[in-house]
Amino acid sequence: MDGQRRFAVIGTDPRLAAAGRALARAGFAVGGPEQTALADYILLPLPRDESRTPLAELLRAAKALALGGKLSAQARQIAAEAGVELVDYFAREELILCNAIPTAEGCIGILMAERTRTLWNSAILLAGFGPVGQALGVRLAALGAQVTVAARRPAQRALAESFSLRAVDLARLEQTAPAFDTVVNTIPAPVLTEAVLAALRPGSLIVDLASKPGGTDFAAARRLGHRAIHALSLPAACAPETAGEALARTVCEILAEREETP
Repeated sequence: MDGQRRFAVIGTDPRLAAAGRALARAGFAVGGPEQTALADYILLPLPRDESRTPLAELLRAAKALALGGKLSAQARQIAAEAGVELVDYFAREELILCNAIPTAEGCIGILMAERTRTLWNSAILLAGFGPVGQALGVRLAALGAQVTVAARRPAQRALAESFSLRAVDLARLEQTAPAFDTVVNTIPAPVLTEAVLAALRPGSLIVDLASKPGGTDFAAARRLGHRAIHALSLPAACAPETAGEALARTVCEILAEREETP
């Protein structure tokens, strides 16, 4: 169609495929990497796998606006050298909030699969109360779990308590740990140290949702006999259609705002 704006969608994971379908429903022409030189916009995956899709090679012939997630300084430099504007869609709060929901649901699925008890009436320690912690905490509580949130900021602890969850200072994580055999971490910093892990009940389950390298000392967890799972990219793994549609909506919002800006 004349005048139809074109997306080149880079990547083959189900979330990107769903985003492409949603963009097509929104009226864009959507193609793959072969359309890069002709595209008005390039949609990069989250996170982008440099080994599978070298960015410099990809953008060499492109003069379009590129949108990617969790962009590194190196990625921004490569785009600048190629003369391509690069926008980080994961800097958008609405996408972070939308991604938190399938992350929480995926984590609940892991907990149900890996445990031998119901979530109902189970004591679960949740480290961190950002968007993912909030989405997960209220859902676990709705299933009858007894959730204790460990958070650094008083405002986060107050928010947890406003949701009828228990809350403790993150600084007291080691003292709190002996009451638990199930821990979920959402903090991308080393919080589940060997000392904290040693204080947990024997054979505990740890599910770490934080981006690499996570917040768990995985080697120490293995030595101590705990099961530690680093559950990455749950939106793409557990609910790719929902995650892709959220990504497409965010991208459309970014483009609409750019058009409104004089």
